[in-house]
Amino acid sequence: METLAIVGASLAGLSAARAARAQGFSGRLVLIGDEPHRPYDRPPLSKDFLLGRVQAEDILLESDSEELRAEWMLGSAAVFLDVSSRTIALDDGRTVQADGIVIATGARARTLPALVGSGNVHTLRTLTDAENLASALVSGNRMAVIGAGFIGAEVAAAAASRGMQVTIIDTKPVPFSAQLGAQMGALVGGLHAANGVELISSAVIEAFDGHEGGVTGIHLKDGRYIATDVVVVGIGAEPNIEWLAGSGVDLAGGVLCDSEGRTSVPGIVAVGDCAAWLDPATGCHHRMEHWTGAFERAALAVETLLDPEAQPKPVKPHYFWSDQYGVKLQFAGDSTGYDRLEIEAGEMDAYSCLAVYYQADAPVAVLALNQPRLFGRWRRSLPVRAQGTPARPASPPTAPLPGWESGVAARTDAPALV
Repeated sequence: METLAIVGASLAGLSAARAARAQGFSGRLVLIGDEPHRPYDRPPLSKDFLLGRVQAEDILLESDSEELRAEWMLGSAAVFLDVSSRTIALDDGRTVQADGIVIATGARARTLPALVGSGNVHTLRTLTDAENLASALVSGNRMAVIGAGFIGAEVAAAAASRGMQVTIIDTKPVPFSAQLGAQMGALVGGLHAANGVELISSAVIEAFDGHEGGVTGIHLKDGRYIATDVVVVGIGAEPNIEWLAGSGVDLAGGVLCDSEGRTSVPGIVAVGDCAAWLDPATGCHHRMEHWTGAFERAALAVETLLDPEAQPKPVKPHYFWSDQYGVKLQFAGDSTGYDRLEIEAGEMDAYSCLAVYYQADAPVAVLALNQPRLFGRWRRSLPVRAQGTPARPASPPTAPLPGWESGVAARTDAPALV
């Protein structure tokens, strides 16, 4: 292989590039990114960056700009892929032809159509998003967070720490239940109430009030009204895969891959938030939107690209973490289908505990609140999953989409949100 092109210059793309060099690739290496920035770390954006504890230069992922010996094409998005010639077309008219391609175009924050163009409505995905949102965290002002996912929860925690009056509006009866289960989801939800944040569950938004191009209030179906100065929409992410339409790469809610990152087109792999890898245990495809997945799976996918005869490697249990109100939450494994939850250490009321999820008496996942050492031991004890499933993906991913778009519109008796 003479030329390797990586489309996407965030963590997954950078990790793929580093893996390629570490695995002996000495040819031309091209990294393409739609943002003008060199790769940076995204998790701090909703935590320390919003609180002013770190600056943009502190979250850069490179310490040596020459380590990769790569060509960087930044500020230009890929718009089409011709798989027959392995040619990538960019929106500025340039093209890149490669022998091997890594798709790492990530995802973008979902939006609410009724709020597009509103000046005080924010999403959080990029450094620019974080810079804009940070300037809106004003003590004494009101913030409404739509969606009780981890991004929304971390933004709410940062805003409350800055002295804002915060309300979280969520469609689910229990926040975080999809990831943590009902009992532990309720516990983490209670952490917000304990810090003065109002959490409204099972909510249905009927309309928004607006004034001078911004949102001033939110009407709920049950009659409640939330006045606000700032709105943050945190309802998940959409994979950036539109540029692959018609290319021949199989798509279904993500770039469909086998259990080692191969797409339906030989010589092309996908990693990071845009990639729906096959789970051998379930036979379904999933997009894993976590830092460790983007970091660790890149090396596996690159190895299958550079060495088709490479032996399958086991995949570590999924892992993610969150920081809220000084509580460090860590989760590893897959709690899907668990039948028993045990508090193995600590006290739930003190938000310092370790919970283990069991299935048929076998631990399948572990959650820790402020128990990092004990969590590390339990995480290492979780089983790894063997790889080696068929290379051709067949089934669509199972990631559900939240139903925020239905039933939400601007009020006809209020100024248009432009």
